[in-house]
Amino acid sequence: MASAAPRRHSCDSASQTLEWMNAITSFLLPFKPLIDSHVVNFFKDNLWEIVDKEWMDCLCKEPTQNLLQLPSGIVQDYWPSSLKEFVTNLKALSIFREQNLTHPILQSMDVVPLGTVLSQGMIAKKKHEVEILAGVISKIAEACGAEAVVDVGSGQGYLAQVLSFEYRLSVVALDASVHHATVTKARSDRIAKHYKNKCATEQQLKVPQTVTCRVLSSDTLANLTNTVDLQKHVTRIKQESNKENILNEHFEKHPLVLAGLHACGDLSVNMLRAFVGCGRAKALVSLGCCYNLLSEEEVDPSSCFESQETCCISAGFPMSKGAKFFPLFLGKSACDLACQSAERWRSLTTEIALQNFDVHAYRAAFQLVLEKHFPEVAKSSPSIGRQGKALRRRRISKLLESQIEEKHSQSMKYNEIGAEVTSHDYSDPREPGWKEKYAHFKEFCDSGLLRLGCGSQLQKNDLIEVWREVQPFTEMIGPFWSLRVALGQVIETYILLDRLLYLQEQGDSINAFLLPLFDPAVSPRNMAAVAMKVGSDLSKS
Repeated sequence: MASAAPRRHSCDSASQTLEWMNAITSFLLPFKPLIDSHVVNFFKDNLWEIVDKEWMDCLCKEPTQNLLQLPSGIVQDYWPSSLKEFVTNLKALSIFREQNLTHPILQSMDVVPLGTVLSQGMIAKKKHEVEILAGVISKIAEACGAEAVVDVGSGQGYLAQVLSFEYRLSVVALDASVHHATVTKARSDRIAKHYKNKCATEQQLKVPQTVTCRVLSSDTLANLTNTVDLQKHVTRIKQESNKENILNEHFEKHPLVLAGLHACGDLSVNMLRAFVGCGRAKALVSLGCCYNLLSEEEVDPSSCFESQETCCISAGFPMSKGAKFFPLFLGKSACDLACQSAERWRSLTTEIALQNFDVHAYRAAFQLVLEKHFPEVAKSSPSIGRQGKALRRRRISKLLESQIEEKHSQSMKYNEIGAEVTSHDYSDPREPGWKEKYAHFKEFCDSGLLRLGCGSQLQKNDLIEVWREVQPFTEMIGPFWSLRVALGQVIETYILLDRLLYLQEQGDSINAFLLPLFDPAVSPRNMAAVAMKVGSDLSKS
C-alpha cells in the first residue's frame, strides 16, 4: 500500500491560485463524461463503459475497504499505472483538509469549551463547529478592532449565542426563516437568565438581535450590514426581501466581522461580495456548504477579453475574473460531487458501504423499470423522495434486532420471494444473495411506484426480468461511484480557490486565505475563507 505524492500547489498569491486552478481544469476536462453522468442512469446508459476497462476490471476485484480509501488518495501497488497516476494526481490537486489552527492570525486563540447551557440541543458535530468557530471569530474580531458580528444564515442561533454570551460580542443573527428567528429568541431568553447571574449589571449582558430577511443579492446583505444598529441588543424581526429600509436608519458605523457557518449555496457567495463592497465589514469568516445549490453561469472566455463588464457576473460560480477564462463549466452533477467527503467514505464500515452500493443499484434498476413500463413518467425526471435513505435506515435498524427474530423474519420473506423467483426459473445458483437482493429491489420499486401513482400496473415477472438483466453489472456500481467521489474533492477545491481568487483580485487592500478549521471526519465542509481588510476607511461604505 502506498499513499499519493505530496501536494505541490500553493494559493498564497493570486498567480499561484490561478496556476492551481489551471492545473485542475486540465485534469478534470478529460473526465467530464464521468463527472456529468448520474448513477440513476447507470444501467440505462451503460455508464460503466465511461470508465477505462482496465480500471474497472481491477476495481471490481478489490475489497470494499480499498474502494472506500480510493477517494483519500490511497492506491495499491498492483493497480494499473494509469489508475495509480489518476489517484495520485487528484490527491495532489486537492486542498489539504486536515484541521490546522496554527495560522499566525490565530496565535494565542482562546477556544472556550461550551458548557451544558450553551450547548444544549447541539449534536456533537455542531458543538465541535461552534466551539472552534466562535474562538476563531473572536480572535479575528480582536485583530481588526471589531466588537460586532453579523452571523449570516444563523439557523437556530447557536453560533450567535456563543459569540454574545461567552465572548461578549454584539451579534446580529440573520436568517431567512421566521421559525429560526423565533427559536433563536426563545433560546437566547433562556440562556440570558443563566448569564445574568454572571454579569455585574444587566447592561453588560449582550443578547443577539434576530433579523429575518431573504438575502437575494450581495447588495441586500451589504445594505443590511451598513444599516444595522449593533448598539441595541434587542430582538427585532422584519420581513423584507428588498434592500430598502431593512433596519433602523439611525446607527453608528462600528467595524464588524461578517461570519457564516455553512451559509448555504449562493449565500456564501453573497457574503464575499458584500464583504468587498461594505466598508464597515473589516473581516470575513465564511464556511460554505450545499454546492449543489450554487447558481452557475457559463461564460464565453472571449467576452472577458473584450469587456470587463461582461466578464463580471453575479452568479454563485464562477466568482473570480480569472476563473472565467478557463473552459470549465461545472454543472449540477459536478456540484453534487463537490458535496461528497473522502473522510466520511474512509470511515464507513464494509457493511454500510455495500448497502449504499446496493441502494444505488436499486435506484438505477428502478429507472429501467420506468423506461420500459412507464416511459412518460421516466421522461418527466420523477423524484421518488428519499427512498434509498429510508431503505438504508430500515436495514440498519434490522441489524439491531435479535438474531433469532431477524433470521426468522428474513427467512419467511425470502422464502416467499424465492417461490416467486423459482416459479419463473430466474434464480442464479452462482449468486447466493440473489434472492435477498431481489427482495430489497422489489421493496424499493413497490415504494417508488406507489409514490408515483403507478403501483398496481406491473405483472409479477416484470421486476424479476429487470433485476435479472442488470444483476451481472451491479458489481460495477461501487468502483464507478468511488471514482466519481474521488473527483469530488478536486471539484470542491476548484470552487474554494475561485472564492479565494475573487478576494485576492481585490489587491493589497484585502489579505485572504483558506483555513481548515474543523476535523474533516466530523465536519467535512471544514474550509473557511478568511479575509481582513488592510487600512480600510470605515467612513466609506
